[in-house]
Amino acid sequence: MKLSAEKISVTLGGKEILRDLSYDFAAGKRTAIIGANGAGKSTLLKVLCLLNEKFSGRVTLDGQDLRAVGRKNLARVMAILPQERDAPHDTTVKQLVAFGRFPHRKFFGGTTAEDDAAIQNALELTKLTGFANRQVASLSGGERQRAWLAMTLAQRPKILLLDEPTTYLDIAHQLDVMEIVADVNRRFDTTIVMVLHDVNHARLYADEVLIVKDKGVYAAGEPKKILSAQMLSTVFGVDADTFTNAAGDEIIFPLPVNKKPHASD
Repeated sequence: MKLSAEKISVTLGGKEILRDLSYDFAAGKRTAIIGANGAGKSTLLKVLCLLNEKFSGRVTLDGQDLRAVGRKNLARVMAILPQERDAPHDTTVKQLVAFGRFPHRKFFGGTTAEDDAAIQNALELTKLTGFANRQVASLSGGERQRAWLAMTLAQRPKILLLDEPTTYLDIAHQLDVMEIVADVNRRFDTTIVMVLHDVNHARLYADEVLIVKDKGVYAAGEPKKILSAQMLSTVFGVDADTFTNAAGDEIIFPLPVNKKPHASD
C-alpha cells in the first residue's frame, strides 16, 4: 500500500515544526527518517498514523485520505511502535502480543484460530516463544523491545511505523531488532517507515532515507547516495570520516568536535 504525505504542516505550542512537507513512502520498502533533534521526525510519524491530527495537509493511503478510512480499519493495515509505551505490571508477553489482534476481533468475540496463529507467528519472528508466559516487567530492555515489536506484528500490518526502535538498547540488541525488522519486510513485503538516530543503521537497513531539516524534506533517496560525511556536517553539525568494514559496507564515523579528518586520512 502506498502511503503519502501531502503538504503537511504542524504547529505545536505556537512553534512551527513542519511546513508543507510532502513525500511518497515506497510500498514494500524500508524508509528511514533521520534528522537532528527537534527536526520533526517523530511528529511526522505521528501524523502519518493520525496519532497527531492537528496538522494541515493530507495523508493518503493508496490515494484515500486517512481521515476517511476510520480508526479501526486503519489499525487493521497500519501499526506503530511509539517511543512512549507502558503495560500493566502483571501483563505477560503473550497477553501483550495478543493486544495487537484487537483491531481484527468482533465486538463480542474471543480469539479465533487466525488470532492464535498471528500471535504465535509474532512470538516466533521476535524469538520470544520461550518467554510467552513471562511478565513483560521482568524482561531485559532488549527482550521488552522485542515484545512490543511482536505486538505490532500480531496486527499483521501492511505498513509498520517505528519511532526510534533501538533507543536505550546495547549494540547487540540494536542489531537484533533491526534484523527482525528487515526479516519482516522481506517475508511479508511490509512497508516500513522508521525514525532512526543511527546513520549507519539507516545505511545498512533502509532502502530509502528521508532527511528532515528546516521543517521539510532536506534530501531523500538511496542511503548510499545521500548519506555522507558532508551530509553529517550539514544536518548534524559534526565532522565525520568514512571507512569500509569487513562486510564491504561503507560506515560513517562521527568525530569529536575538536578533531577533524586529515586530508591524508
